[in-house]
Amino acid sequence: MDRVRIDSPISATLVSWGNAWLAGHVGLDEAVDRVERAAGPQVVATEAGETTLRAFLVDQRIEGLSSFRLALPIPGDPLGLTGPPAFNGAAIDAGQAAVAVLPGRCLGLVPADDRRGSSYQGILWTACDASTAVPSLPSLAEAEQVLSAAMRAATEALLGVEGPAQGFPALDTVDDALAPGYPGRAHRVGTLAARLALALRLADERGLTSGQLATRGEALRDLDRAVRRARVAAHHAIVESGQPQI
Repeated sequence: MDRVRIDSPISATLVSWGNAWLAGHVGLDEAVDRVERAAGPQVVATEAGETTLRAFLVDQRIEGLSSFRLALPIPGDPLGLTGPPAFNGAAIDAGQAAVAVLPGRCLGLVPADDRRGSSYQGILWTACDASTAVPSLPSLAEAEQVLSAAMRAATEALLGVEGPAQGFPALDTVDDALAPGYPGRAHRVGTLAARLALALRLADERGLTSGQLATRGEALRDLDRAVRRARVAAHHAIVESGQPQI
């Protein structure tokens, strides 16, 4: 199946609930149910063949799976990735990936839409070797400060552009909360970043001149960079906090 960019934050959901399960805050069934509720049935393709997400997690836990990391890369900014090139390329194409950390090795998980019939719709994860090098990521406090500054700058820039549909759309609810067990600050930063990520996807550029698009595009690019870093930092916070794994 071809890897494609999917319009779903499914990697973030897997990382969040996978880490909560590994830390003992939720059970395996609850974690898998939450991930599948977000995007349908989940299947993992490995060198040995395809298996369900639940079975894959059990197998990797036996092998010493200790945590998940989130990658939200774009061309020119491989956030959360440290190689090898094959995994990096697939993750950049998808715009996201999860990295399973095991003793002495890592597995990269890249999601793609999985449609096997008229009524089946889910996610196919392709598992491949990933580098054990730890990516350079901002701390949660740093990410929150940068996100707040970027949000203020983007709001000022967007409100200063004449034309239709300026500012951010109203977003009452975003069903992308972190799993139980994450620090309160991570929940706050993760929720704000999720709301802004949705706003960026919904941003409407119709009716603007080339000059207006340039002004708006620069503001949104800076905000997108801050949002992706805030989301990655928030999803890694449960690991950084040193909470005991049960």
